[in-house]
Amino acid sequence: MKAGGRFITLEGGEGTGKSTLIAGLSDALRDRGRNVIVTREPGGTRLAEDVRALALNPPDGESWSPLSHALLMNTARDDHLNKLIRPALERGDWVLCDRFADSTRAYQRVDGQDIETLINIEHAVVRETRPDLTLVLDGAPENLAERRRERGVQDVFEQKDLDFHASIRAAFLEIAEVEPDRCVVIDALQTPEQVLADALNVIDERLEHS
Repeated sequence: MKAGGRFITLEGGEGTGKSTLIAGLSDALRDRGRNVIVTREPGGTRLAEDVRALALNPPDGESWSPLSHALLMNTARDDHLNKLIRPALERGDWVLCDRFADSTRAYQRVDGQDIETLINIEHAVVRETRPDLTLVLDGAPENLAERRRERGVQDVFEQKDLDFHASIRAAFLEIAEVEPDRCVVIDALQTPEQVLADALNVIDERLEHS
């Protein structure tokens, strides 16, 4: 965090409502007079968005190894940090990011990449720009299946079976348990209004009054 800026990331499995929450948070924080930047990963810059397309929707018949996928995500992240996130924080803006390094750690670990390699790459790219707060939206994958169907997104991760999504959920919960000073778990199966209220309460407790 630099010059009064705050860096908040939203994490969780597919269909947990990150996009809905980030829209609500951005409106609420702007109403409080904050300068808010909303972004996503992979993506957020022109080059990172190009990487997103290649990573999440490879050509038919092609696939990435877990290590290649992790390297692609971190390539996009480095550009994102240097061109958007760090400059915004230095200006004193609040940055809300839909997914960040925890997603790479969770998804590529479940895909089979060892955690030590993932963390080493993450540290080299992220360096001091750690989120001030990470909101982990949590829900049982079988209860979120209808949301995933309604979204109609068919990237390489959306197409995975319930066992994969259950493993992703467990990976995020493990990260939250290991880093409680940064991460807060929110029940994603509540109404969007209650999820937003819970998130704002956490922000008030952890950031606004710190």
